Formats: sequence, structure tokens, C-alpha cells
Amino acid sequence: MVKGAALRGYLLEEALAWLMRSSGYRLLVHESQDPQELVTDGSTLRVRGRGALHQVDALGEFAFTPAFSMPVRLFLEAKFYQQPCGLDIVRNAHGVLHDVNENFVMHAGRRPRQRYQYAYALFSTSGFSADAQKYALAHQISLVDLSGASFAWLLGTIGTTAWTLEQAQFHLGASGTFPVTWVRTELRKRLGTWSAPEGLLPTTAPANGRFRDEAEPAIAGFATALQQNSGAELLLGFPAAPFILPLSVSDQSAFTSYADVHPDHSVRIRRRGSGGSAEWTMSPLAEEGAYQLAFKLPEQVEDWISDIEGKERRRILEVKEQFLSAITIYRMNGGGVRAYQLRYEASSLSHF
Repeated sequence: MVKGAALRGYLLEEALAWLMRSSGYRLLVHESQDPQELVTDGSTLRVRGRGALHQVDALGEFAFTPAFSMPVRLFLEAKFYQQPCGLDIVRNAHGVLHDVNENFVMHAGRRPRQRYQYAYALFSTSGFSADAQKYALAHQISLVDLSGASFAWLLGTIGTTAWTLEQAQFHLGASGTFPVTWVRTELRKRLGTWSAPEGLLPTTAPANGRFRDEAEPAIAGFATALQQNSGAELLLGFPAAPFILPLSVSDQSAFTSYADVHPDHSVRIRRRGSGGSAEWTMSPLAEEGAYQLAFKLPEQVEDWISDIEGKERRRILEVKEQFLSAITIYRMNGGGVRAYQLRYEASSLSHF
């Protein structure tokens, strides 16, 4: 039997893959997309490491190769826990990342071979422990906190769907195995995130008809709820900092309409709340109502901002000037990728 927390995590990973559909990442789903690096074991996708094969539920490939780098692939793992993610989860991510990035050295030979730079992003609905944050920062694991108000609609929808699936699995009986691959495949078909040929779609369906009768409407309703929020996106912002910014876009057409005309523009950045509940917003300085992006900063940063009374405003400004002064966003535009620069300049504002 699959627990509710695991079901919520599976649904969150599929939702994130859909929300990031315009961030330049396509989902890799089958070994035919790269027979040298990927292995399809039954219905499970694995990535070759130097010492082992590693199961991966959501693996994205970035369409744009950064300067002085190799093509980038991103492990996406999501945790829908009631408590912050601990050190053990981040340590496991580091072990996987280290092993797959060293795989190339085991295949010496004369034939040229493509090589990738693998990255890892952990998404959590309840943040991360202090030890997990320190370890992730030291080993370049990106931690993304989804506890902000911008994701409340998504987390609520996931919770409802996971509860229905959790109840439906009782029809499978004590010896029945929950069909995780089937659920993921159905979602990828409905959301359009399956990127391999349709003939390679897993066809195995749960044998129990009563389970399907309850699960299929829940899956369809979840996909519909996401598609009804088609204006919502999750863009990845890359600041001059040792972390990434998950930028929630409530209206992607408003953002692209402005950013396509002004690919390099100044922004106003505001912080609402304090400590772990703080959420930040960005909007264009010249036309503040044109769009709004929302994000959260790592808890370590928020703790530093708030730990000395009377210095919060000064430290907010320091964070903006040192870490958020230039944020790069990549977004798919037709068949290509566009890059946007969002710049914060304190001297252009009368207040912060």
C-alpha cells in the first residue's frame, strides 16, 4: 500500500514537470532518448552512474547549453511532507549526483561521446531542516521551498487527488501493488509531458476494475485542474547566488508580453511577511502592473535577515543588492529559447 505522503509526492513531481514546460526543460521518459545514459527497466527509468543504476521519476533536459558548460540535465524530486525534509534526503541526492557525473570516466575509448552535467533540485512543501540546507549549499543541491501562498491552489488540488487515490487502492487488496507507473503515464498523456514516441508508452493498466473506476476520474480531474490554470507557470530564475529561484507566474501571457518587448529590464522587489513565511514579489519598475513573479528565498537567508532586531530593513536591501541584482530566466519561445535579464538597482528606487 502506498502512503498518502508518497502519492502526494508523485503527483507533485508530475505537476512540476508540467509547470516547468516553458522553462526549457523537456521530460526524459525512455531509454530510446539516450541509450548510452538511460536504461528502461520494465516501466522504470534509470540513469547510469559510475557505480550503479539510479532510478529517476522525473528527469529534465535543458534545451539551452550555458557558456563554458555541458548540456544540463536536472533530477527533479518532490517531497510533500508535514515536516521539513531532513539531511538524509539531501545526502542521498548528493550521492546520486556524484555517481552519475562520474560515469563518463568509466567509458574511455576513441569514439566521441556526448557528456552531460547533471544537477539536482529538491522541492519540498514544508521546507528543509537547517542541516539539510547547510549540506545542500556545500554540495550544490538546489532546494526549493513550495510552502508560499503562490502554490496553495496546487497543493490543495494534489491533496484532494491523493486522498481519492489512497482510498481507491483498498480495492487492490492486501497483496495488490499500487500502479504508480500507470498513474504517472496517464498524467503524462493528459498533460502532454510524455516526450518519447507514443508507441513506447507503458500499456499496463491495473487489473482491478473498481480501482480504475475511482482512479481514472481522479487523474482526469487533476489534469483538468492544472490545465484550467494554464496561465500558471514555474520559471527558474538564476541569480548571482548559490541557489535558484522558483518563480511562480500567475499569468504567463502578461509576463511574456512585457518581457519579449523588454528582455532586459529593471524590477521592483518587495518582501511580505517575515522568517519562514516571508514571500517575495517582482514586477517591472517602469510598469508595475504589467506582471508579477512570486518566490521564496532559502530559510537560511530569511533567518539571517530576521535574527537581529532593528537590522531587518538593512539586510533586506543587502540581499537585494548582492544576490538579486541580476536574475536570468530562460523560457521556451516556439522552437528556441529566450533569455531575460531582470535587474534590481536600488539607486533607481526612492524606497525599498
